[in-house]
Amino acid sequence: MSKNSDIPLNTVTLPSRTANAKRLSIKKFKLANQTSIDEQKLDIGLLTEEHQDTQFEEPTLNSFDELSLDDRLLTGLSQKGLHKPTSIQSIAIPATLAGHDVLGSAPTGTGKSLAFLLPAMQHLLDFPRKNGGPPRVLILTPTRELAHQIAEQAKEISGATHLAITTITGGVSYVNHAEIFSTNQDIVVATTGRLLQYIREENFDCRAIEILILDEADRLLDMGFAQDVETIAAETRWRKQTLLYSATLEGNDVEEFAKRVLTDPVILQAQSSRKERKKIVQYYYRADDYAHKLALLTHILGQEGVDKIVIFVRKKEKVHQLSKELQSAGIPNSYLEGDLAQHKRQEAIKRLNNGKVKVLIATDVAARGIDIPDVTHVINFDMARTADVFLHRIGRTARAGKKGIAISLVEAHDFLLLNKAERYLGEEIPYRVIDTLRPKSKKPNLKHSGRPSKKTKKVKEEKKKANKKKGNRASKNKK
Repeated sequence: MSKNSDIPLNTVTLPSRTANAKRLSIKKFKLANQTSIDEQKLDIGLLTEEHQDTQFEEPTLNSFDELSLDDRLLTGLSQKGLHKPTSIQSIAIPATLAGHDVLGSAPTGTGKSLAFLLPAMQHLLDFPRKNGGPPRVLILTPTRELAHQIAEQAKEISGATHLAITTITGGVSYVNHAEIFSTNQDIVVATTGRLLQYIREENFDCRAIEILILDEADRLLDMGFAQDVETIAAETRWRKQTLLYSATLEGNDVEEFAKRVLTDPVILQAQSSRKERKKIVQYYYRADDYAHKLALLTHILGQEGVDKIVIFVRKKEKVHQLSKELQSAGIPNSYLEGDLAQHKRQEAIKRLNNGKVKVLIATDVAARGIDIPDVTHVINFDMARTADVFLHRIGRTARAGKKGIAISLVEAHDFLLLNKAERYLGEEIPYRVIDTLRPKSKKPNLKHSGRPSKKTKKVKEEKKKANKKKGNRASKNKK
């Protein structure tokens, strides 16, 4: 579905309120000298070139009360201990309530879910319908866990309201979803595959959808769901508003996708502050090979204070292998991978949360968006292939104002990935050594650019010349 293929993708970067940075106020834009800027010209967050270097006032939103939210929602927030909006919430909520399509980007742990949940729920409360019916707000997520997490958060915040919130995901039988189609629903949080099945079977009514929300859009694309999402967007063509949120807007995929589903969006980008990043202590160990890496891991897991750990690997086969090896070493664990049935996935998380195990092994896809409280350590047993995935991983710890530790186990072939993560974070990750497990191999001499050295280039050039000479000789002999 193409709603507008020529939307401008000028981005306003909103630094965190704790980084002594300036920000844009949605309701009124002012220069530092108090000169007003025409609101239509800036289009709620889209800076024109003449104002690119303008310094803006310090943030003034110190409470959710300033966002004109319903008292029942404010009560729900207060009960959860939430009183002050984050950076992305401060700009996204007013823009959404104003009726704009939104293309939003914010790192893990910055309150992105509430940035779209609160205005969506406020809309439903502002414009109630007399009789019940099919859902009016549809939220799409890449994974089941994220869908259930968002739905649970919405239920907690809206507990004092009449809003009906449910999920539609794979791993659940049709019988359990049947009542969704026959009862009143206001908000449905869904994964694309199962929802699309019900749409094609004409069991899910899309005509009442007023707001479509795409969360973790970068992962939706990475996992190959772009066509499914566009089909769903076409089926919900009567909607009034579309919100698309992503951890990063880097690369062309998300922007190109946004052009097909959004209309004249407000483009908002919030960054983690240095203060927030400092809550995560990072370092890495060098490993000679897999056996050495496993020895490092078991040593770390046996240390005092390592109480609740999420270990990341790249492939589901590695999940099973590592789980068995840790069990053999006397370390109970649970795991998450894409093929697990929903009840087993929930059980794995439950075992970690109730203390039956202290270790959860997961792939990036399976752990996407999961909010597990009080994770003390994140361990990259396999390095993430992209820097934004690395950021997502370490964001599993140091949540809700707490501190955490992120450790990477790095073999020689992982150093380019480590360097990529360091460039993305803008800081060097410290190296540590365990005396009894010192690496025997030398650290590879790699440049940050990942380009071959002059010596390597010279060797390659000489080989090229030699091959060219051989080719010339062969052609002469043929003649």
